[in-house]
Amino acid sequence: MRAIEGEAVVRYTDAAGLPDALSGADILFVYDFLSTAVPGAWHAADRLRWLHIASAGVDPVLFPGLRESDVVLTNSRGVFDDAIAEYVLGVILAFAKGFARSLDLQRQSRWLHRESERVAGREVLVVGTGPIGRAIARLLRAAGMRVSGAGRRARTGDPDFGVVYGTDELPGCLSAADYVVAVAPLTEQTKGMFDAAAFAAMKSSARFVNVGRGELVVTSDLVAALGEGSIAGAALDVFETEPLPPESPLWTMENVLVSPHMSGDFIGWRNTLVEVFRENFIRWRAGEPLHNVVDKQLGYVPSPEVRTG
Repeated sequence: MRAIEGEAVVRYTDAAGLPDALSGADILFVYDFLSTAVPGAWHAADRLRWLHIASAGVDPVLFPGLRESDVVLTNSRGVFDDAIAEYVLGVILAFAKGFARSLDLQRQSRWLHRESERVAGREVLVVGTGPIGRAIARLLRAAGMRVSGAGRRARTGDPDFGVVYGTDELPGCLSAADYVVAVAPLTEQTKGMFDAAAFAAMKSSARFVNVGRGELVVTSDLVAALGEGSIAGAALDVFETEPLPPESPLWTMENVLVSPHMSGDFIGWRNTLVEVFRENFIRWRAGEPLHNVVDKQLGYVPSPEVRTG
């Protein structure tokens, strides 16, 4: 905060001290994006005008009190797009080229020749067509994959996805995908969207990748689908319960790749998050429109209309 131009009274606090720090505050910067402390301290927000969260997802702070208030909500959209896209390409290559199996055999000093899959020409469905979904689509297309999207509004001629299916069409388009990538924001409409019916609609050879929110998935249904062979594998960076409990069967399944909510966390990401807030703070002090303003009813920053055709 010392780099911010102009005078500002800055208070640093943890969850326990949040009510006291909120009293009289104009701005709240939620740096701990996993914190659930804001709803319980909301009664003390007597003059708050702007809340910024250091993440793309805003579900930890999007409670009724904030929705119904005049407080402007902004997020850190744009920081993690390319890093998450690289993660998705990485896990797809790991599946196709059998890297996990190669490491196991290396540790055993075993020379076992195998064939691997091509990724070029494979069908990918990206569920969630915001900036992260678009970055994923562009990178996978560059690798020769055929990518379509699923979002709120169906359309053709999209520059990144080609075809975008409406979420009501999801059961039908899941069946064509070799890889299904979940990156949708968490809303009442998307919570639990990947359930037993969704996994049953996929190919038995399909792999599922979740870099969105853990709550998009009914975990017990995913475990069952993996165990029964209804789908071939999953790469999971987010979970309904984090950290993932030690007793979860996902840890030991041979067809599962687990990472600890780190797909977007490149070296230097924390400084970048602070810089995003700093730039918006300068705009706020100057009376200029803020970047990344969240539609509190939708639960995310609306994307500008994409030209098609």
